[in-house]
Amino acid sequence: MDAEEELTVGIVAQRNNDRAQSLATRLVDALEREGVAAVVDDETGDALGKRCVPVERMNEFDLVVSIGGDGTFLFVAREAGNAPIVGVNLGEVGFLNAVTPENALEAVTSLIAERRATGSIGGRAVKRLRARGEGWTLEPALNEVVVHGPKRGSGGGATIEILVDGQRYAESHSDGVLVATPTGSTAYNLSEGGPLVHPAVDSLIVTQMAATDPMPPLVIDHTSELTLAVRDAETAYAISDGRNRQRLEPPASVTVTTADDPVTLAGPPVNFFEALEKLE
Repeated sequence: MDAEEELTVGIVAQRNNDRAQSLATRLVDALEREGVAAVVDDETGDALGKRCVPVERMNEFDLVVSIGGDGTFLFVAREAGNAPIVGVNLGEVGFLNAVTPENALEAVTSLIAERRATGSIGGRAVKRLRARGEGWTLEPALNEVVVHGPKRGSGGGATIEILVDGQRYAESHSDGVLVATPTGSTAYNLSEGGPLVHPAVDSLIVTQMAATDPMPPLVIDHTSELTLAVRDAETAYAISDGRNRQRLEPPASVTVTTADDPVTLAGPPVNFFEALEKLE
């Protein structure tokens, strides 16, 4: 690596969190002392008077640091998922954030040293999901894609047929159908009665939501193509990680596959079983 090359690290602090902003300030100061260009997200920069850019402009940075809970990490992954991301956990569980605030400086500077020594930052590639339909494609989902009717509960669902590689698995009137990654198995999927899946397992998880004629949740190979065919509803929605949304006009089909572009989770690995102990 060229000794004159300047490295750039983006730092995204959880919104309206003084602890996160304070840690962001300390990281900026420490990185600048190491000759690294450190830039915070625009909202944090406005609060702290630091150099800032919108999070989506961090997409090509050498490293992005997410400070907060898993929700903050999901936001960073959506906006800047081409860059390696290290998560600092300020939340309760932290399935995506392995670094404690006390170890954040050491973890980040170690990653920068790795980048200088090898020219890259290693990490675990975390698969995402891609949902698409006729004329539209949602942003990749790190946790889950949900297809549901106009509302949850009585009178609000839809009839959804589930096809796995073109073969029918189930069909029922339900609130919706959830397709999760192993990473997302501990999130919305778990609250809907889906199984826990270790993040090292290459798979997709299919869980019906309050179906009138349910089948058990299904774990399939990550290379499978899922088709969710929606009917018997005035309207329906496909939603990626609870944020990106596409309105559907049934009858409509949503295809869900593993996305081509995973997220690189940098830094130490999360202790999956230790994190499970924090679930309520």
